Amino acid sequence: MPRFAANLSLMFNEVPFLDRFAAARAAGFTAVEFLFPYEHPAAEIRSRLDGEGLELVLFNAPPGDWNNGERGTSALPGRRAEFRENFPRALDYATALGCPRLHVMAGMAPAGVAPETLLAGFAANLDWAADRCAAAGVLPVIEPINHRDMPGYVLNTTDQGAAIIAALGADRVGLQFDLYHCQITEGDLCRQVEKHLPVIAHMQVADVPARHEPGTGEVNWPFVFERIDALGYRGWIGCEYRPAGGTVDGLGWFSPYRA
Repeated sequence: MPRFAANLSLMFNEVPFLDRFAAARAAGFTAVEFLFPYEHPAAEIRSRLDGEGLELVLFNAPPGDWNNGERGTSALPGRRAEFRENFPRALDYATALGCPRLHVMAGMAPAGVAPETLLAGFAANLDWAADRCAAAGVLPVIEPINHRDMPGYVLNTTDQGAAIIAALGADRVGLQFDLYHCQITEGDLCRQVEKHLPVIAHMQVADVPARHEPGTGEVNWPFVFERIDALGYRGWIGCEYRPAGGTVDGLGWFSPYRA
């Protein structure tokens, strides 16, 4: 049966961030993910995880200046030193929180730089990060993001991500396969999962087109989840969606999968 993790950056926004751990557990989740932990001491987050018996399965490495539109620095020319200076902070949090996966965002493509140059720089920084992650028992993951929601993001397709992983080694870097982004960019979800399953380390879900909970859009999610399970995927599926209304009110889709 598929295993779902609540994304606490998008779900349970009815309460402050540190109170969302209890809200997720009360709703039946046994695992969580979120975008960034850095506004809170790792010890405080660890206390919430332990107090609710929750597993943390994913968060993002520092993305640069998020509030001014940056979405990662690891693929950006001239930002290598900055990326490598900031990355150890993410590893410190991952170690303290017992988180096994760390999303490394590529960044927004600067004008006039060839895509091949950006992807090569991304791979070089991932190679560096993978060595540090391995020593900490953490797997770095990369996520193709659609150009409708994030125009100009460096990494767009599952094939691009899979090619980088093939070059660096699937034991060193994994694919963060977001079904929402894939449906917008490529479609054919079940075949894409089957094709890339050997390198998929984490999945995420939201319905299309509005990025709300499963059952609010165009995708036949019971069929997709059944197929993912039949293919043998045993990792987590993060619920990275924006609830259409109240978070708990929209969890009807989750009932068959509740712990």
